[in-house]
Amino acid sequence: MTSQSAAALRSRYVDQAASDLEENRRLQQELQERISMLKQEEALLGDIISLAERYEGFADASRLPEQLQDEPVATKPQPKQKRAAAGTAARRTAPAKTASAGTPAKAGAEGKPRQALLGDLLMKLLGKYDEPRLAKELRDELLKKHPDRSPTPQVVRNTLESLVAKGRIQRHKQQRSVMYTLVKQDG
Repeated sequence: MTSQSAAALRSRYVDQAASDLEENRRLQQELQERISMLKQEEALLGDIISLAERYEGFADASRLPEQLQDEPVATKPQPKQKRAAAGTAARRTAPAKTASAGTPAKAGAEGKPRQALLGDLLMKLLGKYDEPRLAKELRDELLKKHPDRSPTPQVVRNTLESLVAKGRIQRHKQQRSVMYTLVKQDG
C-alpha cells in the first residue's frame, strides 16, 4: 500500500466517521425531544388518572364532568374509612343546585359555553385538506380562526400525536418533517 492510497483511505474513514458522528448527534437530539414529549405526556396521563380517581365512586351522572356522563361509572369497593371520607369530601365539593330537573346546569361558573376540545378543532382543520399538513401550519391556522385559543406548539404536537394513537389521524414523515392527515371514515 502506498502512502498516497493510505492517505486516501484514512481520509475516507475520517469523512465517514464525521458523517456518522453528525447522524448520531441528530438522532440523540431527536430522542431527547421525544423523551421530553413522553415526559409531558406522562405528566398529563398522571393528571388524568388523578382526576379520574377523584370522580371514582360518583353514582350520580349529573355530578360527573360532561364528557364522562355517557360512560359507565366503574366503582371499586372501598374500606369503610375511605368511603366515609369520600362521602364527606363529595358533600363539601357538591356543586350548587341545577336550574331544574329538565334543564342542564350551566357549563361554567358564569354560564359561559364550554370551549371545544383542541383535538376536535385540529381534526376540523385537517378535514378541510386532502394533503398532509405540518403541526405548525395547523397551529397558525388555529390561532387565526380561534384567537381566544393559544396552545403552544408542543401542546399542538402532543394533541396531534394523541389523535394518531387513537387512530383518528395519520402521521406522515417526509425527510425530517412530520405531517398529519385526517383518517377517512368508511361510509
